[in-house]
Amino acid sequence: MTNQCRILSVSIARSAEQAYDFLSVPENFPRWASGLAGSLRRIDGAWVAETPNGPMKVRFSERNAFGVLDHWLSAQPGVEIYIPMRVIANGGGCELVFTLFRLPGMTDEKFAADAEWVMRDLAAAKRVLEEP
Repeated sequence: MTNQCRILSVSIARSAEQAYDFLSVPENFPRWASGLAGSLRRIDGAWVAETPNGPMKVRFSERNAFGVLDHWLSAQPGVEIYIPMRVIANGGGCELVFTLFRLPGMTDEKFAADAEWVMRDLAAAKRVLEEP
């Protein structure tokens, strides 16, 4: 069985390489990812974010040549939320693409609110990357 998902994206007037170089650095996430904006710090070798839902461990994909920015949030041991994200070249700029999965039991309203939140974060990433 699959979960419903939405593909959300924003065009960025920076090369895919420039965008990836910034977005792949965990310390930069608080500058644009509001869910992790409270703090993101290393504790005993693991990344931990203070989120609106309390502290969560965050695991990031390894740096790669494919624009993959996947990350995983863990609110409790053994339960991870997978967040696929990519930077894709588009002419002289790029697309930042986020796949939002609807979690089991999530209401229509919560799913729509999460999509709006993600779009705000993608817009924030665009603003930061396009700053002069």
